[in-house]
Amino acid sequence: MTASDEHTSALAAAKKCTVYKRGEIIFQEGSHPYGIYAINTGKIKLTHSGDDGREQIIRLCKPGDLIGYKALISNETYTATAVVLEDSAVCFIPREIFERILQKDPSLALRMLQILTSELRRAETKITHLAQKPVRERLAETLLTLKETYGLEEDEQTINVTLSREEIANLVGTATESAIRLLSEFKKEKVIDLSGKKIRILQLAQLIKMANLQD
Repeated sequence: MTASDEHTSALAAAKKCTVYKRGEIIFQEGSHPYGIYAINTGKIKLTHSGDDGREQIIRLCKPGDLIGYKALISNETYTATAVVLEDSAVCFIPREIFERILQKDPSLALRMLQILTSELRRAETKITHLAQKPVRERLAETLLTLKETYGLEEDEQTINVTLSREEIANLVGTATESAIRLLSEFKKEKVIDLSGKKIRILQLAQLIKMANLQD
Protein backbone atom coordinates (compact mmCIF):
# COMPACT_ATOMS: atom_id res chain seq x y z
CA MET A 1 0.00 0.00 0.00
CA THR A 2 1.04 3.57 -0.61
CA ALA A 3 -0.08 6.17 1.91
CA SER A 4 1.22 9.33 3.52
CA ASP A 5 3.58 8.97 6.48
CA GLU A 6 0.87 10.05 8.90
CA HIS A 7 -1.64 7.54 7.57
CA THR A 8 0.97 4.79 7.26
CA SER A 9 1.68 5.20 10.97
CA ALA A 10 -2.04 5.02 11.75
CA LEU A 11 -2.42 1.82 9.72
CA ALA A 12 0.63 0.30 11.41
CA ALA A 13 -0.74 1.12 14.87
CA ALA A 14 -4.16 -0.38 14.05
CA LYS A 15 -3.06 -3.64 12.44
CA LYS A 16 -3.06 -6.94 14.29
CA CYS A 17 -0.79 -9.69 12.97
CA THR A 18 -1.47 -13.40 13.27
CA VAL A 19 0.39 -16.54 12.19
CA TYR A 20 -1.80 -19.00 10.30
CA LYS A 21 -0.86 -22.65 9.72
CA ARG A 22 -1.09 -24.49 6.40
CA GLY A 23 -4.70 -25.35 5.60
CA GLU A 24 -6.23 -22.74 7.90
CA ILE A 25 -8.92 -20.40 6.57
CA ILE A 26 -8.47 -16.65 6.98
CA PHE A 27 -11.92 -15.69 5.73
CA GLN A 28 -14.79 -17.65 4.23
CA GLU A 29 -16.76 -17.12 1.04
CA GLY A 30 -20.18 -15.66 1.88
CA SER A 31 -19.14 -14.06 5.17
CA HIS A 32 -19.04 -10.32 5.85
CA PRO A 33 -15.76 -8.38 5.85
CA TYR A 34 -14.63 -6.57 8.98
CA GLY A 35 -11.38 -5.26 7.54
CA ILE A 36 -8.63 -6.06 5.06
CA TYR A 37 -5.64 -8.38 5.30
CA ALA A 38 -2.02 -7.75 4.34
CA ILE A 39 0.25 -10.76 3.80
CA ASN A 40 3.55 -10.34 5.61
CA THR A 41 5.06 -13.79 4.97
CA GLY A 42 3.84 -17.02 3.41
CA LYS A 43 1.56 -18.10 0.58
CA ILE A 44 -2.23 -18.03 0.32
CA LYS A 45 -4.78 -19.11 -2.27
CA LEU A 46 -8.16 -17.53 -2.87
CA THR A 47 -10.75 -20.10 -3.90
CA HIS A 48 -14.33 -19.94 -5.13
CA SER A 49 -16.83 -22.77 -4.85
CA GLY A 50 -18.47 -23.62 -8.18
CA ASP A 51 -22.06 -24.71 -8.75
CA ASP A 52 -20.96 -28.34 -8.52
CA GLY A 53 -19.16 -27.67 -5.24
CA ARG A 54 -15.70 -27.95 -6.76
CA GLU A 55 -13.01 -25.56 -5.64
CA GLN A 56 -11.74 -23.05 -8.18
CA ILE A 57 -8.53 -21.18 -7.42
CA ILE A 58 -9.02 -17.60 -8.57
CA ARG A 59 -5.81 -16.06 -7.27
CA LEU A 60 -2.49 -16.98 -5.68
CA CYS A 61 -1.15 -14.48 -3.15
CA LYS A 62 2.32 -13.69 -1.84
CA PRO A 63 3.96 -11.41 0.74
CA GLY A 64 3.04 -7.78 0.14
CA ASP A 65 -0.38 -8.63 -1.32
CA LEU A 66 -3.67 -7.37 0.10
CA ILE A 67 -6.68 -9.67 0.33
CA GLY A 68 -10.32 -9.13 1.25
CA TYR A 69 -10.42 -5.55 -0.05
CA LYS A 70 -12.96 -6.04 -2.85
CA ALA A 71 -15.72 -7.17 -0.50
CA LEU A 72 -14.94 -4.37 1.92
CA ILE A 73 -14.91 -1.62 -0.72
CA SER A 74 -18.08 -2.92 -2.42
CA ASN A 75 -19.78 -3.51 0.96
CA GLU A 76 -20.66 -7.08 -0.03
CA THR A 77 -19.86 -10.53 1.30
CA TYR A 78 -16.63 -12.32 0.36
CA THR A 79 -16.81 -14.00 -3.05
CA ALA A 80 -13.82 -16.24 -2.20
CA THR A 81 -12.27 -18.18 0.65
CA ALA A 82 -8.68 -17.43 1.71
CA VAL A 83 -6.79 -20.67 2.45
CA VAL A 84 -3.20 -20.82 3.73
CA LEU A 85 -0.82 -22.79 1.45
CA GLU A 86 2.08 -22.59 3.87
CA ASP A 87 2.52 -21.07 7.34
CA SER A 88 1.85 -17.35 6.89
CA ALA A 89 1.98 -14.16 8.93
CA VAL A 90 -1.02 -12.01 8.01
CA CYS A 91 -1.93 -8.58 9.36
CA PHE A 92 -5.54 -7.46 9.81
CA ILE A 93 -6.59 -3.80 9.53
CA PRO A 94 -10.09 -3.01 10.89
CA ARG A 95 -12.66 -1.76 8.42
CA GLU A 96 -13.38 1.57 10.12
CA ILE A 97 -9.68 2.49 10.27
CA PHE A 98 -9.02 1.55 6.65
CA GLU A 99 -12.12 3.30 5.30
CA ARG A 100 -11.41 6.48 7.26
CA ILE A 101 -7.86 6.70 5.94
CA LEU A 102 -8.95 5.75 2.41
CA GLN A 103 -11.34 8.74 2.42
CA LYS A 104 -8.63 11.10 3.62
CA ASP A 105 -5.62 9.92 1.61
CA PRO A 106 -5.80 10.36 -2.20
CA SER A 107 -2.54 8.43 -2.73
CA LEU A 108 -3.94 5.38 -0.94
CA ALA A 109 -7.23 5.64 -2.85
CA LEU A 110 -5.32 5.79 -6.14
CA ARG A 111 -3.22 2.77 -5.15
CA MET A 112 -6.31 0.73 -4.34
CA LEU A 113 -7.80 1.72 -7.71
CA GLN A 114 -4.60 0.54 -9.42
CA ILE A 115 -4.73 -2.79 -7.55
CA LEU A 116 -8.37 -3.35 -8.51
CA THR A 117 -7.69 -2.48 -12.16
CA SER A 118 -4.69 -4.80 -12.31
CA GLU A 119 -6.70 -7.68 -10.88
CA LEU A 120 -9.52 -7.06 -13.37
CA ARG A 121 -7.02 -7.13 -16.24
CA ARG A 122 -5.61 -10.47 -15.01
CA ALA A 123 -9.11 -11.91 -14.76
CA GLU A 124 -9.95 -10.80 -18.31
CA THR A 125 -6.73 -12.34 -19.63
CA LYS A 126 -7.43 -15.63 -17.84
CA ILE A 127 -10.97 -15.83 -19.24
CA THR A 128 -9.62 -15.25 -22.76
CA HIS A 129 -6.94 -17.90 -22.37
CA LEU A 130 -9.41 -20.45 -20.98
CA ALA A 131 -11.58 -19.91 -24.04
CA GLN A 132 -8.85 -19.83 -26.68
CA LYS A 133 -5.62 -21.52 -25.58
CA PRO A 134 -5.03 -25.29 -25.65
CA VAL A 135 -4.54 -26.98 -22.26
CA ARG A 136 -0.86 -27.66 -23.02
CA GLU A 137 -0.18 -23.94 -23.49
CA ARG A 138 -2.17 -23.06 -20.37
CA LEU A 139 -0.14 -25.51 -18.27
CA ALA A 140 3.13 -24.01 -19.50
CA GLU A 141 1.81 -20.52 -18.74
CA THR A 142 0.66 -21.62 -15.28
CA LEU A 143 4.13 -22.93 -14.43
CA LEU A 144 5.64 -19.62 -15.56
CA THR A 145 3.08 -17.72 -13.46
CA LEU A 146 4.00 -19.80 -10.40
CA LYS A 147 7.66 -18.99 -11.03
CA GLU A 148 6.94 -15.27 -11.33
CA THR A 149 4.68 -15.24 -8.25
CA TYR A 150 6.77 -17.26 -5.82
CA GLY A 151 10.23 -17.30 -7.38
CA LEU A 152 12.73 -20.16 -7.40
CA GLU A 153 14.51 -22.05 -4.65
CA GLU A 154 18.28 -21.87 -4.09
CA ASP A 155 18.99 -24.17 -7.05
CA GLU A 156 17.44 -21.45 -9.28
CA GLN A 157 15.31 -24.08 -11.01
CA THR A 158 12.74 -25.40 -8.52
CA ILE A 159 9.52 -23.38 -8.25
CA ASN A 160 9.21 -22.16 -4.66
CA VAL A 161 5.71 -23.40 -3.91
CA THR A 162 4.19 -26.79 -3.15
CA LEU A 163 0.88 -27.52 -4.89
CA SER A 164 -1.05 -30.73 -5.40
CA ARG A 165 -1.76 -31.97 -8.91
CA GLU A 166 -5.41 -31.10 -8.31
CA GLU A 167 -4.47 -27.50 -7.43
CA ILE A 168 -2.34 -27.21 -10.57
CA ALA A 169 -5.20 -28.60 -12.68
CA ASN A 170 -7.50 -26.08 -11.00
CA LEU A 171 -5.20 -23.20 -11.98
CA VAL A 172 -4.93 -24.48 -15.55
CA GLY A 173 -8.66 -25.04 -15.86
CA THR A 174 -8.59 -28.73 -16.71
CA ALA A 175 -9.20 -32.16 -15.19
CA THR A 176 -6.62 -33.47 -12.71
CA GLU A 177 -5.94 -36.46 -14.99
CA SER A 178 -5.12 -34.14 -17.88
CA ALA A 179 -2.73 -32.09 -15.75
CA ILE A 180 -0.94 -35.23 -14.55
CA ARG A 181 -0.61 -36.51 -18.13
CA LEU A 182 0.73 -33.21 -19.45
CA LEU A 183 3.20 -32.81 -16.58
CA SER A 184 4.51 -36.27 -17.42
CA GLU A 185 4.83 -35.23 -21.08
CA PHE A 186 6.75 -32.08 -20.08
CA LYS A 187 9.04 -34.29 -18.00
CA LYS A 188 9.62 -36.75 -20.86
CA GLU A 189 10.50 -33.80 -23.09
CA LYS A 190 13.02 -32.74 -20.41
CA VAL A 191 11.42 -29.31 -20.07
CA ILE A 192 10.72 -29.89 -16.35
CA ASP A 193 11.55 -32.44 -13.68
CA LEU A 194 9.16 -33.67 -10.99
CA SER A 195 10.02 -34.64 -7.42
CA GLY A 196 6.90 -35.27 -5.37
CA LYS A 197 4.96 -32.00 -5.45
CA LYS A 198 8.03 -29.99 -6.42
CA ILE A 199 8.51 -28.86 -10.03
CA ARG A 200 11.93 -27.98 -11.42
CA ILE A 201 12.20 -26.00 -14.65
CA LEU A 202 15.00 -27.42 -16.79
CA GLN A 203 14.43 -25.45 -19.99
CA LEU A 204 12.94 -22.03 -19.25
CA ALA A 205 13.20 -20.74 -22.83
CA GLN A 206 11.39 -23.82 -24.13
CA LEU A 207 8.67 -23.47 -21.48
CA ILE A 208 8.12 -19.85 -22.52
CA LYS A 209 7.87 -20.96 -26.15
CA MET A 210 5.37 -23.68 -25.21
CA ALA A 211 3.22 -21.13 -23.35
CA ASN A 212 2.88 -19.10 -26.59
CA LEU A 213 2.77 -15.85 -24.67
CA GLN A 214 1.78 -12.77 -26.61
CA ASP A 215 1.04 -9.26 -25.40
